Amino acid sequence: MTHNRPLLRELWDFLKVRKKWWLTPIIIMLIIATLLIIASQSSPVSPFIYSLF
Repeated sequence: MTHNRPLLRELWDFLKVRKKWWLTPIIIMLIIATLLIIASQSSPVSPFIYSLF
């Protein structure tokens, strides 16, 4: 029987058990980039986000 656990919980368990701590900065940067893309879609702050790139 499979358990439906959230993705972040699965990821945390993977990092904890396998000791893959070098993946943590990569995942954090991907999350930040994703949040910037989402914020730039429909936000009054989007011209300032675009100027960062």
